[in-house]
Amino acid sequence: MQFFKTLLRVRHYEMDALGHVNNAVYQNYLEQAAIEHSEHLGLSLDVYKQSGGVFVMRRVEIDYLRPAVAGDTLEVTTWVREIRGTRCFRLYEIRKQNQDELLVTAEAMWVWVDAKTMRPRPIPTMMLDKFSATINSSVATN
Repeated sequence: MQFFKTLLRVRHYEMDALGHVNNAVYQNYLEQAAIEHSEHLGLSLDVYKQSGGVFVMRRVEIDYLRPAVAGDTLEVTTWVREIRGTRCFRLYEIRKQNQDELLVTAEAMWVWVDAKTMRPRPIPTMMLDKFSATINSSVATN
């Protein structure tokens, strides 16, 4: 598997009443990591526009294990577990930078949809090839 890692700094406005990152904010972190991973593979927003489609998160399952607070720098790791048809299954781990303890684990199902109709359609072959190559390759970091 090719693991993609990115760093995100927790901002003060992302806190909840308990003083730690609001659970809903983690979904934004997952989406940002997926976008950066795609860009790392050469699949920018321009490439998506030219292909006439976009990935949308259809389902996400998040396990919240430990809190993060404002000022923490988080290391978000993501990788593609499987990609086929219209769907891409992506896994995530979030830790504080330079620490081993997991804060969050997640799995998301992304669906490729037509940008105009928002209906699912097969993932373009070029994208399938790029993502499939990450399933059987070595570690990469941003």
